[in-house]
Amino acid sequence: MIDIVPVVLCGGSGTRLWPRSRKQKPKPFLPLVGETTLFTATVLRCTREQGFASPMVVTGASHLAHVEEQLPDRDSTVIIVEPEGRNTAAAIALAALSLPEDSVMLVCPSDHHIGDCDAFRAAAKTAAALATEGWLVSFGIVPTAPETGFGYLKQGQTIDGSGAFRVERFVEKPDLARAMEFLSSGEYAWNGGIFAFRVGTFLEELGRHRPAILEAVRAAVAAGRRDGPRFYPDAAAFATVPSESVDYAVMENTDRAAMVPAIMAWSDIGNWQALHEALNCDESGNAVNGEAELRDCSNVLVVSDGPRVSVVGASNLIIVVDGDEVLVCTPEGAQGVGKLSGAINQ
Repeated sequence: MIDIVPVVLCGGSGTRLWPRSRKQKPKPFLPLVGETTLFTATVLRCTREQGFASPMVVTGASHLAHVEEQLPDRDSTVIIVEPEGRNTAAAIALAALSLPEDSVMLVCPSDHHIGDCDAFRAAAKTAAALATEGWLVSFGIVPTAPETGFGYLKQGQTIDGSGAFRVERFVEKPDLARAMEFLSSGEYAWNGGIFAFRVGTFLEELGRHRPAILEAVRAAVAAGRRDGPRFYPDAAAFATVPSESVDYAVMENTDRAAMVPAIMAWSDIGNWQALHEALNCDESGNAVNGEAELRDCSNVLVVSDGPRVSVVGASNLIIVVDGDEVLVCTPEGAQGVGKLSGAINQ
């Protein structure tokens, strides 16, 4: 059996889901799809009963209370508390330096929705097997639309007997024309930010391509302190860590990058339109979370934490009521919500 350790990354502010997602309680800790929060659902996809080791969570001090409140098994979960956010390469390195060299990390963002958990677990076990052979593995989300909000992976040569591929190249978020080309070619997948690494291999590649990150994180861990299941890296040492994503720091530079294609009803819930697409809708494409009355409407999303929302004769509209804030936008405008003054000035 491969020792697969779920490493759940909790960071960010989720401003594109303002006003429901707020700085003090961002989207991982909200029940946006169903009754379970995105964070708790992430942990529950990888339980010991399903063949995984106890999880490890990397989060910031401002989110620690939410993490501990929502963990399904708090006592058996190691929580690494970052003194400040230094991006995903540093967060993953903190976890790697806290695990045995032969463990396989399954790195999962805490704010994604996955509708087909069985498909996710099957992909995770395929990815973990590849990781034990020295590959650094990304989940390649099989695209369903010419999405311009995600980076892409171009699949290269097949890896014998695995159903996986080498990654030929990583592609930044494309414009619509290129995204349509990627979709029609069948050679590209969305880069969903889910990875499987053997700990020793990841640290070796991080040291090869970004030694400054590895050295600074190692110093922060060496000078850190434990408090029960919590581990606090040294703040002064961690402040010197260069801030870089794992994609830029490692994945785009290594010659060991692989991808496992995954069809698992995945969404990053990156904005209100993405949430609308992840929810169950009626025959007219409407979705309601809260109290609302819709008449002669199509493709309308209503989310309300209390006040009743009444909508008549509207199409292609998103309405969110949260506390003393009201947001109204179109699906096309959903990407710009994070730039509103209410979202920025929290």
